[in-house]
This record gives sequence, structure tokens and C-alpha cells, in this order.
Amino acid sequence: MSKTAATAANLFHPKKLNLGGFVNTRLIRDHNKRIAVDQTEAERQALRYMIRNTSLPGRVRAQAQLQLSQMHCYTRPTQIKNRCIASGTARSVFRDFRLNRFQFRMQALAGELPGVKKASW
Repeated sequence: MSKTAATAANLFHPKKLNLGGFVNTRLIRDHNKRIAVDQTEAERQALRYMIRNTSLPGRVRAQAQLQLSQMHCYTRPTQIKNRCIASGTARSVFRDFRLNRFQFRMQALAGELPGVKKASW
């Protein structure tokens, strides 16, 4: 196994997962994507800068574009989807709490979210 293949294997298959509550395959995949994006962010930015820099020779820019296109799709920040950590759903997720609206309501009413209480006036 080459060094890049070993690095790629470590990016997408972490040994220990501590995601909190509910765990399903979509949450694990999203967790792996987040790790991969964090680890390759600097490299992706450098390649994108090289592609946009018109003062560089065309060959260098083309090589950078080829390298960027050959990177794994999990390294793209657009692949990350906000998912509820309690239920794993991807719809109506509050970013601040990483919970969908139903789970947010249930946990807020149960008093499990610090600083959140039902409004009354």
C-alpha cells in the first residue's frame, strides 16, 4: 500500500467514533467527511489559488486543476450536510444545537438544553 493510499484510508475510516447519541451510517459518513475536509482544507486552498493565479504558467495551473479534480469527493466542503445528532435526520436542523426542530423542542421542554426555555409573555 502506498503512502497516499494509507493516508486516504486513515481519512475515511477513523478507528474511534464518539458522536454522542444516536449513530447510523449517514452520521458516520458525515463525520468522516468533516474530518477529511478539515485535514485537506489547506491543500485544497493552495490548489485553488494556483488554478486562479494567471501569472503562473498554464501547465502548472492545469496540473493543479488535475490534482484538485482527482481528490476524493469527501474532501469537498460542499459534501458536508448538517444532520441532527439525536436522530440523524438532515431536515430542519438548527446549526447552533445540531438538532432538528422536533428533537430541539423535546429536549428544550425536558430542560436538557442549557439556556433555552419556552417563551411566555
